[in-house]
Amino acid sequence: MARYFIHLAYNGTAYCGWQTQPDLPTVQLTLEQTLSTLLRQPIAVVGCGRTDTGVHASDFYAHFDADAGFDRETVVFKLNNMLPPDIAIFDIFPVADNAHARFDATARTYQYHVSDRRLPFRQGQYTRIWFRPDIDLMNRAAQVLMEYDDFTSFAKLHTQVKTNICHLSHARWEEVGEEWVFTIRSNRFLRNMVRSVTGTLLDVGRGKLTIDGLRRIVERRDRCAAGVSMPACGLFLTKVEYPYL
Repeated sequence: MARYFIHLAYNGTAYCGWQTQPDLPTVQLTLEQTLSTLLRQPIAVVGCGRTDTGVHASDFYAHFDADAGFDRETVVFKLNNMLPPDIAIFDIFPVADNAHARFDATARTYQYHVSDRRLPFRQGQYTRIWFRPDIDLMNRAAQVLMEYDDFTSFAKLHTQVKTNICHLSHARWEEVGEEWVFTIRSNRFLRNMVRSVTGTLLDVGRGKLTIDGLRRIVERRDRCAAGVSMPACGLFLTKVEYPYL
């Protein structure tokens, strides 16, 4: 047996997230079933993280163990023909036996897309808002977030994580075409964190929340104090980093 990393991307619209759930369509289950059929052996896949229902990933890694010796280029080609068109396989490559797609990741980057316009060719990949936000003010607020490491106020309640400490290294809004895109990078993220951070920053951008008010929200460490969690459709996992890739 050998361990392999698989590099992929997916449009999450049709799936109930990455992680396998009973009687529900997920990316993990779809990938495992297809790999098992193609390699003619049971394959269990471990992803670099868990995306929620409707969330997309343009850069995603997973690992699996399989009998060594198969032609990787052929498997990639056949997988892309067998999988649904909303999942794309970029590469499969061998790694050390103890390499782990989730625990070895040193940083992840997410992007959230919003627009105040109706974009028919972007349906399911952005969230429409009904105001024009002040992007400069939101970037000032985003820099305030960089001063903190406890993001309890933006974490989904009643999860089993041991700590709500995250070390942000980038948080910025940019205007890209007809959209505003929020990019955030950290060593780790809490469940729903990016969506709730985005909703809170948009409250700043529409004049509903001040910068000082944002500070108070973070320091209260209370999820009920923060803004709404934005819809899943605007969220993309765009980069996962490893020390050996």
